[in-house]
Parts: sequence; structure tokens; C-alpha cells
Amino acid sequence: MTGSAQGALRIVHAHGDRITISDTTTGVELLSYVYRPEAAWEAPKPYLHPLRTLAGDIVTDYRPNDHRWHKGLQMTASHLSGSNLWGGNTYVHGEGYLELPERVGSMAHVGFDEVVSDGSRAVIAERLTWHPYDGELWAEEERRVEVHDVDPASGSWALTWTTAVTNRRDEALRFGSPTTAGREMAGYTGLFWRGPRAFRDGRIIGPDSEGPGLMGQQAPWLAYSGEHDGADGHATLVFAHGPENDHTGEGGAHPAHWFVRNDPFAAVAPSFAFFEELELAPGDTLTRRYRVVVADGAWEREEVAKYLEEHPW
Repeated sequence: MTGSAQGALRIVHAHGDRITISDTTTGVELLSYVYRPEAAWEAPKPYLHPLRTLAGDIVTDYRPNDHRWHKGLQMTASHLSGSNLWGGNTYVHGEGYLELPERVGSMAHVGFDEVVSDGSRAVIAERLTWHPYDGELWAEEERRVEVHDVDPASGSWALTWTTAVTNRRDEALRFGSPTTAGREMAGYTGLFWRGPRAFRDGRIIGPDSEGPGLMGQQAPWLAYSGEHDGADGHATLVFAHGPENDHTGEGGAHPAHWFVRNDPFAAVAPSFAFFEELELAPGDTLTRRYRVVVADGAWEREEVAKYLEEHPW
């Protein structure tokens, strides 16, 4: 195990297992990036868990009994050219969710290009490969996870997740979701956050409206607030599109829509294939950038908007 510290953010790398990033000012371990492979049925892939607020409260869930493949914050692909890189049962139109282990694939860690901290920003830059069940190479991914803007005064810190997935097949990769496969309003795929059980019935806020009705809607950001078990108070997570994502699709990018629910559990995903499939041609690269702000307290819409204005991309 190796460690390095400079300034406020400290990285510890337990090689072959995980990378942890801590804020030395508060003494809180903000996250663990786990890249050790787990159960094949759960579509092995790296994930972030636990995520913590600066007060030390956990704001992710891990292997809940309703969906063992939900693990903190992770990049997923629920329907990919007939394969399931999400985990668990696979949705089949007219038949529901079926146990089809031969469709469950994986995202495999290859290596790290950077694991560094300059004190104010910590970076994990990783190379991965995407595979169907038989292990064939379908895609190569370059991933960058950055922790920055740690601000004890406002009780918040930010994480930026960038992914660039290149199709290595000789035919198009088709990114979809249960909705593109026929299930209404179940467009989950892509970056996916599972909140802790205490966050059930939490508050969902968008730029112009709020509530579970934001499911399937388009917006540059979405916030989720929940109340902790075990500790007094609330936390808010803000999920935001990088400006180049062009979530509306008007600039030529594939449109994105929010998958969000607060019942029966807390979950958010900026789905890139909610209502229609996204096709990635051989050799082409799909690039997306997202920001997740983790804050103590129940932020109001105005606080979210002000934060995002004061912390431009």
C-alpha cells in the first residue's frame, strides 16, 4: 500500500483493490474507487463507494438486497447490442426481467495512467475494456475521475467523471435501455447513482420544477436531497452535464434524459439512451462528462444554481 499527501487531498492506493481519496482538513475519506472484480452475475466493473459528505455521512448504497448489482456510483450499460453490462436480470419485452447469465458482461480494469493529487485536485485516470459474456473485446474506455473544489465553508466538494468509449467491434455498438427494449419509463443506463436507503422519498429538484415527474425529462442539472439515518441532517447531490454533452441533442449529440426515482429507492442517471438507441460506429468514440456535487444540508434550487454559476466548467 502506498500513500501520498500534499495540501488537503490525500490519495492512498491499495494496489489491485481500491484507491481512496481523503480530505485532510476534515479528516474524512471522501470516496473509494474500487476496481477489484466482483461477482460475474453483477457485471463486474469499477465503482465509487462509499461516497461521503464533508461531515462524514455516506451518500451511496452498496449491493442492496433488492438489486445486488447497484454499487454506489458507476458507469453502466444496461442494454448494449444484446448484452447486459448493468448486472442482474435482463429485461426482455413481453417476458419481463429474466435470469440470462449468458448476456451479462463486464468492464475490466486495464491500468492507471494517473493517480495523483496536487492538494487541491486529485485525479484517477484509468483504461478499461468492455466485454460481453464470452470475453470478446467490444470497446476500450478512457476514464477520468477528479475530486476538486473541496469547500468546508459551504460543506461541499465536487467530482467530475469523464468517459470516452471507443467501439472496437467491426459493427456498430447499440446502447439502449429497458425503455428502448419496450418497458415504459425505465431508461436507465450510463452513469448511475444508487442512494442510501434513508434517502427513499427524498426531494428531487430540477432547474424549473421538482418531484418524480422529472423522470424522462431533459435539463442541464438535477439535484437530490435526502435525510440521513444515524446522523442528524440532510445531504444534497447535484448531477450536472458537461456543456459539451449537449443533453438536448440539438447540437448533433444524442439526446440525454434523466432517469430519477425516489421510490422504492433513490437513484439518478443522466441516461444517454432513454427513449432511443445510441449507435456507435466501429472506431468511433462516445465521450461524456458529468459533475457530481456532494453537499451537506438540503440545498434549495437557488443554492444549486448559484453553486453551478460560481463553479463553471
